[in-house]
Amino acid sequence: MADKLSLPLPLRAPIPPHTNSKPIFHSPHPTPNPTPTPSPILKDLLHLHHSSSSSSSSLPKPNSRPPRLGKSHDPNRGKPWSLSPSSSLLSHQVLLTLLSLPPDPLPADLHPILSPLSASSPSLLPDLLNLLETLSFRRRPDAALALLDWARSRLGDPLLFPRGGGPLLPSAISLLARRGRLPDAARILHSLPHDAADVYAHTSLISAYARNSKYRDAVRAFDRMLELGLRPTIITYNVVLNVYGKLFMPWKKVLALLDMMKEDGIDPDRYTYNTFISCCSRGSLHEEAAAIFAEMKEKGFAPDKVTYNALLDVYGKSRRHEDAIGVLGEMEANGFAPSVVTYNSLISGYAKDGILDEAVELKEQMERKGIKPDVVTYTTLLSGFEKAGKDEFAVGVFEEMERKGCKPNLCTFNALIKMHGNRGKFAEMMKVFERLKESGFVPDIVTWNSLLAVFGQNGMDSEVSGIFKEMKKAGFLPERDTYNTLISAYSRCGSFDQAMEIYKRMLEAGIGPDLSTYNAVLAALARGGLWEQADKILDEMKNGRCKPNELTYCSLLHAYANGKQLERMSALADDIYARVIEPHNILLKTLVLVNSKSNLLQETERAFLELRKRGCSPDITTLNAMVSIYGRKLMVGRVNEILKYMRESGFTPSLTTYNSLINMYSRMGDSERSEEILREIKGKGGRPDLYSYNTVIYAYGRKGRMQDASRMFKEMQSSGLRPDIVTYNTFVSSYAANSMFVEAIEVIGYMIKHGCKPNESTYNSIVDGYCKQGRRDEANNFIHNLQEINPGISKDEEIRLLERVAKSTF
Repeated sequence: MADKLSLPLPLRAPIPPHTNSKPIFHSPHPTPNPTPTPSPILKDLLHLHHSSSSSSSSLPKPNSRPPRLGKSHDPNRGKPWSLSPSSSLLSHQVLLTLLSLPPDPLPADLHPILSPLSASSPSLLPDLLNLLETLSFRRRPDAALALLDWARSRLGDPLLFPRGGGPLLPSAISLLARRGRLPDAARILHSLPHDAADVYAHTSLISAYARNSKYRDAVRAFDRMLELGLRPTIITYNVVLNVYGKLFMPWKKVLALLDMMKEDGIDPDRYTYNTFISCCSRGSLHEEAAAIFAEMKEKGFAPDKVTYNALLDVYGKSRRHEDAIGVLGEMEANGFAPSVVTYNSLISGYAKDGILDEAVELKEQMERKGIKPDVVTYTTLLSGFEKAGKDEFAVGVFEEMERKGCKPNLCTFNALIKMHGNRGKFAEMMKVFERLKESGFVPDIVTWNSLLAVFGQNGMDSEVSGIFKEMKKAGFLPERDTYNTLISAYSRCGSFDQAMEIYKRMLEAGIGPDLSTYNAVLAALARGGLWEQADKILDEMKNGRCKPNELTYCSLLHAYANGKQLERMSALADDIYARVIEPHNILLKTLVLVNSKSNLLQETERAFLELRKRGCSPDITTLNAMVSIYGRKLMVGRVNEILKYMRESGFTPSLTTYNSLINMYSRMGDSERSEEILREIKGKGGRPDLYSYNTVIYAYGRKGRMQDASRMFKEMQSSGLRPDIVTYNTFVSSYAANSMFVEAIEVIGYMIKHGCKPNESTYNSIVDGYCKQGRRDEANNFIHNLQEINPGISKDEEIRLLERVAKSTF
C-alpha cells in the first residue's frame, strides 16, 4: 500500500511532569457563564452589540460523595437480585405478576395488578423505588415505565415526590429519559416546588440531557440548579465538565468550573482528571493536557487506560507525534495493553498530518500484536490518503477493508463522498450517496456537512444553499460544525457577507465560537486579503479567548499573501523556521503554497526542501504548488520531475495539476498541447472548469486561431459552464490584437446581451489595439459610438478612454 519505514517507530521516555506549570486547580474564578458571546473583533465584523455578564455563587461543602444515581440504593448489587427486606409482601406479589406478563405488548390497563399498592401505606415510596429498580435490573423498562405512569396518574406527583427530595425522583427522571421521554422528565422537575427536588434529581436531569447529546439544555439545567442554591456533587461537576468538553467551551470557562469545584470543597477524582484531559482535545491544548496529567499523578491518581487514550487523542490532534509515541511507551510499561482505540488515535494523528507511511506502519504494528483493525482504522487511513491526493491508495484501503469482512460504516461513506466531491466527480459522489442509503444508513450531520464542504470548495454557492435547506428539511438542526462548514463554504464562494451572517445566526442559536470557528473566520478574511482584521483576531485569541493553532497561522500566511504583505509573510516564515512558532508540517506546506502563489521561486523551494528534510511526504496541494510555480517560470524539466515523483508515489493528479500544465503550455505557445491536457482531464473522468477552458481559449487566441478558440467556447457552453468576464475579455483582446475590430466589438454586444457587464479591460483592449496601429481616429470613433453598443456606459468611462487615447505612446 505504501512504502514501509526502514526502522521501527521510536519510543520516547515517559512524559516528564511540567515543573514550571502551576496546579490546574488554582485561585478561584467566577462561576462560568455558558451563554456564547461574540468576540470584540467579530462583533465589529457583524456590527453586533452584545454584553455578557458573569455570576458567582458560594455553595456549602457537601458532607460526602453521593452514591451513583439510581443504582446506589440497591443492597443486592452484584448478587442474585431480590427485593429489599423492607419491601412489603404486596410489592413482591406485584413484582411477580409484572414479570410474568409478556413484554410486547404489555396490557393497556395495569390498574387491577397495581391497585393493591395503597396510597396510605407507609412503605409506598420504598416499594415503588424497589419495584422500579428491580424491573430495570431485570431488563423490563417497559413495565417500569408503565408502573411509573400508573403511580403518577393515580397518586400524583406531590405525593410521589415529597418536599426535601428523595431517591424516587432521580430514578423516575432517569427512567423517563432512557425511554425517550426527556421533556416529560424535565416537566416533572420544573413543576415541583423548589424544595421538592434535591441535587440528585437535578444531577439526574443534567446527566439525562448529556446522554441524549442535549448539551446546552444540560448547561441550562446546571445553571438553574445553582440558582436554587443546591450544592453540586462530584458527580454533578464531572457530568458538567464532560458537557463543557462536548460544547468546546472556551478554556477559561472550563478552568472557572474547576475553580468553583475547588471553592466548593470538592476534590477531583480520576474521572475528573480524565474528562479534563479530554477537554483539551478540541483546542489542541497539549501543554495543558500534559500539566493535568502530571498533576493527576502528583495527587496520587494512577493513570488508567482511559487516561492514556485521552492523552493520546490530545497529542494526535495537536500533531505531537513523538509525545504520542511516548505515551504509548509509558502506557505499555505500566501494564496497560494498547487497544484498537489506542492505535486509532495514533493513526489518526499521523494520517491527518499526511505522514502516511508511519500511519500504515502503526496499522501493521497493531496487527502483529493481534489487534484487529476496525472500521475506524480503515476509514482514518482512507481519509488520510484522500487528503493527500492518493486516490488509488484510498480505494485500496476501502477494498482491503471489504475483503477482510469489515463492513463500512456511515463515516466510511462520508469519507468517500468527500473524496469524489473534492475531485469534482459529482456523479461518483452521488453513487456513494445512494449506496449509503442502500446499505441501510441514514445521512447524518457529517454527511450533510461533507456535501456542504464539497460544494463550498468548488465555489457552488447555490448548491451550498440548496443542501443547507435539504438538511433542515431532513430534520437536522445545524450544530457548531455545520455553522463552521457554512462559514468556510460561503467564504470559498466569495460571499464574505453571507459567511458573517451565518456566524451571526450561530450566536443567535446559542452556540459559542470555538477554535474551528475562529479559524473559519480567519480563512474567510485571508481569502479577501484582510490581513489587518486577521491580525486583530490573532491578538484576541492570544489574549485568552482561544489558543491559536497551526491552522490559525496558516490562515494568517494566506491573509498576508493575498494582501500583498510580503514582508509580514517573510517575518512569519522566519519565526516558523526559527521554531518561535512550532513548524508543523502543515505550516511548511502552507509556506510552499503562499510563496508559490506570490511567485517567489526561491522562498517556495526553501519551504519545500525544509518539508523534505523533516521527512514529511508532500501532499497533492504542495506538489501542485511546485508544478504551478515551475510552470509559470516555464521550467519544464522541473515540472516533469514533480510529475514523475507524483506518478511513482501514487498521487492522483487533480484538476489543479492539469490546469497548471494547461497554463504552462499556453504560455509557451503550444495551444495543441494545452487542449490535449484538457482532453486528458475528461478522459480520466474529471470535469474541466472555467479556468481550463479560458486558458485554452487564450492559447489559441494569442496565436490568432480564433476558429479553434470559438470551438472551445462552444464546447465550454455545452458542458454547462457559463462564460465569465475573463472569457469574453480573452476574445476581445485576441480579436483586437489580430486587427479584427468588428468581431471584437460584436463580442461586447454579445456579452452585454448575455448578462456580462464589460469592464475597463474590455474597452482598453480595443482602444489600445487601434492606437498600436496608429488609428487614433478610429479609436475615438469607437468611444463616441459606445452609447449605441452599451447604453449603460457612464460619461466618466468615456472621458477615461478618450484620455487614454490622447496619452497613448504606441
